[in-house]
Amino acid sequence: MASATTPPPSDANGTPNPFAQPALPLLRAPTNTVTKRVFVAATRMNDGKTTTCLGLYGALQSRFPRVGFIKPVGQRFVDVQGKKIDEDSVLLDSIFQVRVPIESMSPVAIDSTFTRRFLETPDALLPSLEDQICRAFDRVSWEKDFTIIEGTGHAGVGSVFELSNARVAKLLNSKVLLVSPGGIGRPVDELALNKSLFDQHGVEVVGAILNKVEPDKMDMVHNYAGRGLARLGIPLLGVLPVQPALTAPNLAQIAEEIGGKWLNGRRGGAKQRVQRVVIGAMSAKGIVDYLQPGTLIITPGDRDDILLAALASAKISGGATIAGLIVSNDIKPHPKLAELLSMTDIPVIATKEESYGVTSRINHMSVKTQPQDTDKFPIIKQLIADHVDLSKLVASV
Repeated sequence: MASATTPPPSDANGTPNPFAQPALPLLRAPTNTVTKRVFVAATRMNDGKTTTCLGLYGALQSRFPRVGFIKPVGQRFVDVQGKKIDEDSVLLDSIFQVRVPIESMSPVAIDSTFTRRFLETPDALLPSLEDQICRAFDRVSWEKDFTIIEGTGHAGVGSVFELSNARVAKLLNSKVLLVSPGGIGRPVDELALNKSLFDQHGVEVVGAILNKVEPDKMDMVHNYAGRGLARLGIPLLGVLPVQPALTAPNLAQIAEEIGGKWLNGRRGGAKQRVQRVVIGAMSAKGIVDYLQPGTLIITPGDRDDILLAALASAKISGGATIAGLIVSNDIKPHPKLAELLSMTDIPVIATKEESYGVTSRINHMSVKTQPQDTDKFPIIKQLIADHVDLSKLVASV
């Protein structure tokens, strides 16, 4: 006689998945069931999720008079009047003045001891955390037409304390938009992997956006990645071209990254964007071609010839011409040269590191949009408006 067996869990399409674990039951749900909403998640860190949320918020304001925002679980936070608030919530509120309590936009902040505290008493903490998230969602969505919910990393982030992106999307009864770096094979593979966890929780993925695609490859990526995603049941809603202005750090960020000390031009130079980094290892004659706006020159402070070339260029042009100078190896310019530099607007930063180490650190920086990056906001909004099918997204949620 055959024994009865329990069928394996299924994905959102009803296909059995023998490897899936049953999703934990939800303990709470928001009272708001009317406001349209979308949960924005990514396949990896620094995929452009925050940029996508900023652009979506700005673009959706042209369609909906009242747009809300929440980041239910945040891992990078700042102190706002004694409360831990996710920095992306602070960023969006500073741009758009959302006019809801900032703590409702960031109900759960994960500090360095959070996971250990949770694992000590999970049954006691989880109901409270779910309740915080649901109450916060109801608050930010009150009288709103559309709410953007920003996730934290890929679908599984937060699983250790039972608040993965997939589970939070289920908790808030939201469908999902996935963001991935551009390409064909790897993005489709990673999107498939993330979709499987959302499927396990019964959450529908309504589309994907591929980010940072070279302009000359956009048509090819849209065609072939779109075909691959269609086979997974994921509509491709947009392909975003690389925007150098969004990935270029400013001098203030670079100074912080390398632990540099400002010697000149901080007031006017902190917001200077660096498009190109050049090590001043050549002669002064060789450096002339690089004395252009957006270029950062890294050289030891005793390379008087290079410093004089920058000074001469500034005098001829009547401005700084370059983005700035980093004097490396803990060698300061000669006092007479320092005096001449102080008479110009050329930003100068000193560091103890050697030139190649500084260059490597700058090239590997992860540049996140900050509230003071006002030059980026119009670009981000236009990027989403021009390259994402907003009508299809809105109709799908």
